Amino acid sequence: MVCEKEEQNSQQEDVEQVDKHRALSQRSERNESRSHEQGKSCENVHRPEKEQGNQPGEKVDKCISCRGTQKDLKETTTQQEILRRKRKNTCTECGENLCDCSALIKHQRIHTGEKPCECSECGNIFNCSSNLITHKRIHTGERPFKCRDCGKCFTKSSALSEHQRIHTGERPYECRECGKSFTKSSALSEHQRVHTGERPYECSECGKSFTKSSALSEHQRIHTGERPYECHECAKTFNHSSHLINHQRIHTGERPYECRECGKSFTKSSALSEHQRIHTGEKPYECSECGKTFNRTSNLITHQRIHTGERPYKCCECGKTFTSRSALSKHQRIHTGERPYECRECGKTFTSSSALSEHQRIHTGERPYECRECGKTFNRTSNLITHQRIHTGERPYKCHECGKCFTKSSALSEHQRIHTGERPYKCHECGKCFTNTSALSKHQRIHTGERPHECRECGNTFSWHSAHVSHQRICKGGSTP
Repeated sequence: MVCEKEEQNSQQEDVEQVDKHRALSQRSERNESRSHEQGKSCENVHRPEKEQGNQPGEKVDKCISCRGTQKDLKETTTQQEILRRKRKNTCTECGENLCDCSALIKHQRIHTGEKPCECSECGNIFNCSSNLITHKRIHTGERPFKCRDCGKCFTKSSALSEHQRIHTGERPYECRECGKSFTKSSALSEHQRVHTGERPYECSECGKSFTKSSALSEHQRIHTGERPYECHECAKTFNHSSHLINHQRIHTGERPYECRECGKSFTKSSALSEHQRIHTGEKPYECSECGKTFNRTSNLITHQRIHTGERPYKCCECGKTFTSRSALSKHQRIHTGERPYECRECGKTFTSSSALSEHQRIHTGERPYECRECGKTFNRTSNLITHQRIHTGERPYKCHECGKCFTKSSALSEHQRIHTGERPYKCHECGKCFTNTSALSKHQRIHTGERPHECRECGNTFSWHSAHVSHQRICKGGSTP
């Protein structure tokens, strides 16, 4: 009701102002008509005497310059008409010319700050009814603008136009600094802040600044704990919509981003971009402390916490802290028992998608990561990185208790449990506890009877890798086990 009344008032004001402009126009037209009549009168006065019915002997022409005056009068009248039309719809504040009176009225609200249209649902106010109508679609769910290529719908035509550039490949907005092009001007503006270093959006809680307002809004949810986006399949919540969209692909199986080099597909474009660096060898992100390079920013940020000692992610159950959110999420599944990622080949479940991907290479035999020093291949990057420390001699993880150093963080964590006595991995069958997951997994084979290690020579199977290795020495030596 508030909006309708305001809109009626606004329309009434528009009508009144249009009437005023119409009255001025009519007055101007009357003046023009009067001028025109005077011009005609002048023309009659100065016509030859025969045309006017004058008697012979009267002066033929009383005004020599009559024709010139009439021409000047017409030109002046035309110029006045052009100026009158321009002035009629010109903003007195900034001088902008508008196409009509109603456009001028709406434009002037920019200067006055007037926002006469209020949303009855949420109280948001707008300076014109068209913006209010677009906004109301958030509440009604109406999305009248449909893409002919993929059927996706939008609340406004400009959003549809931007979306259609995905299909056409059009990227009309180009950065003058680096030549990178974008589908919309706002994306270009945000990108240009990479070059200028501008970060205009600052968090009032911690002072951290961002290049765009949406990034600030998402960041602030760390402080508020707000997670407004919920998955309808499993009720998991997220602090921004893109994370929900990516998560939902776990349920749908959709992997829309495919690598042209190897055909591997991904749930999100950033994952594809990161993967493609395996083929190109590009590692554009460098640590200023030690010079180590990374193929993605998140890895660099996580790595830098080794130098700073920062561990900002804390487990509410046991108080353990982590350098990354993903590490905390994986850890929390120890407490919840959740293992949402299942292998379609053997049914084995995992706490993280990366663990599932790595496991699946057991079935495919894929070992995409090769050591440049010795040619040895690995089924995951972390194993390659750890292996390369054999060649470099690097042991970056040091125990603060005894000074012992390790090639990987997990080895340090496991070692530290000697000092703390912590045994966080518990067998659900018998209650026995272990210092690491691999020890628990091996132990559980006693209960499950699983024997995953098979001898290629004789077909014997073993529960543990060490038993398998010992057996193979005998088997290859020509003796039977």
